[in-house]
Amino acid sequence: MTRRNSCAHCPGSHSGERSCLASATTKARGWLLVEHPGPWPERVEQGLPGHPAISEAVRAAQAAGVRPQLIRRSGRRRRIPPVQVYVGYSHGERVWLEGRELADPAELADLDLAAVAAGTPPGFGEPVTDPLLLVCAHGRRNACCARYGAPLARKLTARFDPFVWETTHVGGDRYAANLVCLPHGVYYGDLGPDEAVRAVDAYLRGEVLLDRLRGRAGLPEPAQAAEHFVRAHTGIRGVTAVTVESVSGTSPYEAVVVVGERRYRIVVERVEQTGPCGAECQENLGTYVVRELTLLNEAALV
Repeated sequence: MTRRNSCAHCPGSHSGERSCLASATTKARGWLLVEHPGPWPERVEQGLPGHPAISEAVRAAQAAGVRPQLIRRSGRRRRIPPVQVYVGYSHGERVWLEGRELADPAELADLDLAAVAAGTPPGFGEPVTDPLLLVCAHGRRNACCARYGAPLARKLTARFDPFVWETTHVGGDRYAANLVCLPHGVYYGDLGPDEAVRAVDAYLRGEVLLDRLRGRAGLPEPAQAAEHFVRAHTGIRGVTAVTVESVSGTSPYEAVVVVGERRYRIVVERVEQTGPCGAECQENLGTYVVRELTLLNEAALV
């Protein structure tokens, strides 16, 4: 099988040379995480031979608008069942996670995926108050994710276990190693060990770092860009302290962003990045630049 986007096609994509802002997946708000030590298929929707209940749960989640991820512990494989399962919602301020170990994966059929998609805790498991840190290590999907993600997962596990899980494709292969912080759906990319540790430390404080920040899942790319630039201007780092009130137009886009009692008008434009990494690597070729940033009712700031 030909693997997509081998690392040889991605010069500069793992060294911080390419902007990764506004590249978090735009469709993930509800999440279903199911433990499966492997092997993982190239695409989760292809199913897992010999595991019909998990395969059906993945298909049902996608149909309901919930993002399914297979997860496993880094560096060790336990016999399953029991199967660790998490469900969660990462949009807005009312984020949540629930977790449960299943003696039989067939119990996944009892999960109310419609409630998860709507942001309502389904009572499928116990509330989870600790974060989940997902590192993409999906080598069958992309060789870079194994090369960069698996070592990063081991590094983070040594420091932040038991929060850390390896996971299947999270989007943006060219930004490996990729990290997703739940329940808020905060995405980081192009991470080395030091950057990843700083990002996790910030998340545990309830903050984001702008360095290597891809954005927050579930928001349109222009909204992610607008939030990023307003954070850069104001210095505000609280995970939920900045809200994109509206986005309108086509590139350039106009957004209104709220920070506490202040409201900003910001214009962002999508531009193509230089030095594309090859015909086989077509994800995330664009980035965003800020054209105007105005504190409403006052003069332009930039």
